[in-house]
Amino acid sequence: MTTILHIDSSARPGRSGEQPHGSHTRRLSARFVERYRQLNSNVEVIYRDVGARPPAPVSARWVHAAFTPPDAREPWMADVLAPSDQLVDELLRADIVVAGVPMYNFGPPAQFKAWLDNIVRVGRTFGFDRTRPGEPYWPLLAEAGKRLVILSARGDYGYDPGGRHAGINHVEEAVRSVFRYLGVTQSYGAAIEYDEFGDERLARSIAEAEQATDGIAERIAAESRRL
Repeated sequence: MTTILHIDSSARPGRSGEQPHGSHTRRLSARFVERYRQLNSNVEVIYRDVGARPPAPVSARWVHAAFTPPDAREPWMADVLAPSDQLVDELLRADIVVAGVPMYNFGPPAQFKAWLDNIVRVGRTFGFDRTRPGEPYWPLLAEAGKRLVILSARGDYGYDPGGRHAGINHVEEAVRSVFRYLGVTQSYGAAIEYDEFGDERLARSIAEAEQATDGIAERIAAESRRL
């Protein structure tokens, strides 16, 4: 069985094309899951809507608890880390992480950043040992074979590599950097642009992003069948 962790982080409810002012990223992430299910019926989907129900930001108590060895934690520490533990458990179960991550002021939404902060956990998703020769940090998910799919949307255009705004796109690479740190190096992506223009360029971008999303689902499904 393939397990997909499906994450939406847009503040917009609903999907574009179905609801007025609906989310483009919700549209793409749902499309990926639907297309993948068409290709592979043996799928479990874990859904997490951090746009509607964001995780709590990391606090001083969270950091204290997370960096205390499990066998030395006080009861309050387990309580503080319980929501984070649930998010990490979902990530560990997943073979594919498909994340709808719109661009908000050149970066990911704060809701998604809070999710990232909660799943970067010492002893669970990365290792740390001050006495370790060389690099004291190492990824714990490197051998898990996980794949990351980032589906984004932008109001303007030209944010892809080589574009007019590529240098201020801090969405995809920021997310990939965190996952690479944890050991997830296989990533794919598609994005809708021209949302603020609302003309034929937006319609064309939506069609192209949907086609790219289908292609990603088909590629990953084919790769999974070969394993």
